[in-house]
Amino acid sequence: MDRQNLTLLTDLYELTMMQGYFRHKDRNETVIFDAFYRTNPCDGGYAIAAGLEQLISYIRELHFSPQDIDYLSGLGIFEEDFLAYLADFHFSGDIYAIPEGTVVFPREPLVKVIAPIMEAQLVETAILNIINHQSLIATKAARVCHAAKGDGIMEFGLRRAQGPDAGIYGARAAMIGGCIGTSNVLCGQLFDVPVKGTHAHSWIMSFPDEYTAFKTYADLYPDACILLVDTYDTLKSGVPNAIRIFTEMREAGVPLTFYGIRLDSGDLAYLSKKARRMLDEAGFPDAVISASNDLDEYLIESLKAQGAAITSWGVGTNLITAKDNPAFGGVYKLAAVMGPEGEFIPKIKLSENTEKVTNPGNKTVYRIYEKESGKIKADLICLVGEIFDENEPLLLFDPAEPWKKTTLAAGSYTLRELLVPVFQKGKCRYESPSVMEIRAYCLKEQDTLWDEIKRFVNPHQVYVDLSKKLYDTKLRLLDQMGEKV
Repeated sequence: MDRQNLTLLTDLYELTMMQGYFRHKDRNETVIFDAFYRTNPCDGGYAIAAGLEQLISYIRELHFSPQDIDYLSGLGIFEEDFLAYLADFHFSGDIYAIPEGTVVFPREPLVKVIAPIMEAQLVETAILNIINHQSLIATKAARVCHAAKGDGIMEFGLRRAQGPDAGIYGARAAMIGGCIGTSNVLCGQLFDVPVKGTHAHSWIMSFPDEYTAFKTYADLYPDACILLVDTYDTLKSGVPNAIRIFTEMREAGVPLTFYGIRLDSGDLAYLSKKARRMLDEAGFPDAVISASNDLDEYLIESLKAQGAAITSWGVGTNLITAKDNPAFGGVYKLAAVMGPEGEFIPKIKLSENTEKVTNPGNKTVYRIYEKESGKIKADLICLVGEIFDENEPLLLFDPAEPWKKTTLAAGSYTLRELLVPVFQKGKCRYESPSVMEIRAYCLKEQDTLWDEIKRFVNPHQVYVDLSKKLYDTKLRLLDQMGEKV
């Protein structure tokens, strides 16, 4: 997709802070920032990481054009030597990230940036913009797909998305979360994902009668003949006319490879069951019944519980906007500053809200699986360099309530480090898989979740624990800060 230079896709205060660092600090001072979120979207039990491919593109293309420099100069707040520095700017640091499609949980770093302070500061806004949006929509899609219990979910939200980028990258994220296709043709072109669609009510209304509209469409697309049956009267007109078309196709020897009806209004449970009976009695038991109309995971779950005879779902507004939870809430916090001896000095942010107190230091994340089931037991945030042996017992404790402890027996668990190197010394070291490959990986990731984590009401929350060494470091900093206050 042709894009303008996104370097100025940032908050002004990133640039004003950069000028302050330029003027009053060592501009090459290396720091660590973590991007993470604090609460699962939609009151759920997990989230899905997404957006890394676009983050990589942003970092690769990061530079200030002459037009950017002219614009910043015209603001009247930046000095010439700082603007000259920006003119030669490029990213030279390291970035680690959790791969797209991975199931993730609160407080663990999704992205870790190790770079000179001015570089690490500049990229904050874009990283959050990209990761927050796509992770939110991927998570919503995963929830919708879970509600459908194996039925296909088609992403139909482009016309309701908050602009072209939200439509394009939201559709990409929805595919990662588990959708089988999108109506968004540009998304299909850019990311090589399946595009799907039927026809609108206007198609029916533009013909003299419903039968003629159906007949014309069936002649055009006999291999993908899904007819919208609710323009006039679903059960008295739409379904009977669809059955007439399918009968004529069969009598003419046209293979009925993929055919059926779509419902877009009314009582979807009642109408689908009535339509199913009519189709079956007419000899079309394999006809698809698809449905749309302001669907989300809760409505789909309810319709499934009511015995709705729907096997394909088109989900638009509530998916592409994550309507019930329109923001992911990711944040980007300083975690460490490199000291004079080349060691990282951990930094901590305090708050009266316990959940806003950050985890300090140069960290990584390990996922702990129950060996017997392959399901997630917990996640462990630790300091880089800590070593854990699966053949030894592993002590886990709640960092907020450390008296709550669990010891995993030696040999009963497996470990996987989640953060992988993406950039090293400014050079990309990571090749993004295709969207469909990420989707397949994401489906496998969701299989590692217990059912109790995936339920929509009061889901079980996966424990995200700190290693003893990280916990002790955090306590020490809290004590030191308390003495200074």
